[in-house]
Amino acid sequence: MRSKQMDLEGDELTAAVVASFDGSPDPRTKQVLGALVRHLHAFAREVDLTEQEWFAGIDFLTRTGHMSTGTRQEFVLLSDVLGLSMLTVGLGNKKPAGATASTVFGPFFVEGSPEIKLGEDLSNGAPGQPCLVAGRVLDLKGRPIPGALVETWQADEDGFYDVQKDTDGPQNRGHLTTDANGNYTFWAVRPVAYPIPDDGPVGELLRAGGRGPMRPAHIHFMVTAPGFSRLITHVFAAGDEHLRDDAVFGVKDSLIAEFTEHPAGTAPDGRTLDQPYSTVQYDLVLATTEETRSL
Repeated sequence: MRSKQMDLEGDELTAAVVASFDGSPDPRTKQVLGALVRHLHAFAREVDLTEQEWFAGIDFLTRTGHMSTGTRQEFVLLSDVLGLSMLTVGLGNKKPAGATASTVFGPFFVEGSPEIKLGEDLSNGAPGQPCLVAGRVLDLKGRPIPGALVETWQADEDGFYDVQKDTDGPQNRGHLTTDANGNYTFWAVRPVAYPIPDDGPVGELLRAGGRGPMRPAHIHFMVTAPGFSRLITHVFAAGDEHLRDDAVFGVKDSLIAEFTEHPAGTAPDGRTLDQPYSTVQYDLVLATTEETRSL
């Protein structure tokens, strides 16, 4: 008589592996692992996966792990280009109408960014056209949220984040607190489109799939305030040619803003510049935890 744990094939094998997690003390862990096994097995059957292809996949994942460092997370990048990051963003960040949309976190956030005061320059020598970024943090009724923590980070005009370069301190990265009227404002550089890092396994995947590595110009924001749901988003530059072929599928129409170029002279905040500069205005609208909990 054949043992239930021996000579298993096909659906019997899948069912046995799923059942092997029945003893998990956590129902959610059991649910997730069971679904993972069922979908992995279904994928292998659908494409008639060969052992050679399976070994190639294991090698790809191994090299993805080896490529990851404290400042570059290749697995996050892999999740991004496969659209999984944006899928989980959508599943986990349902928002009421009027709240600013969420998008991907990206692989280049760094804890402990420098604190700046309203209106200060956080570019710290990064190359690029000066850009005044301003707006308000508001609730769904249009009321200002004072004391909101605004984290921001972005690439320079060469398309690099500070962690990708040998720099003297952080560049285009910092955090500030909104004033009594919910205002935030800072100087950085005008963002440009850039390729995601494609010198590793994720780049190989894109080339094998006939895809490009470009991201449209954008600024990252993470905004938190007591009583409100955390917002992770981008502000994208209108007119960028890569808005419709973002390598990580992160663009949403509501996140596109006009970056207006001005000649040298006096900026709206009174700063005098001897070169052209840009300005962008974008309000960030948060929903309360109560408002999001009800969705």
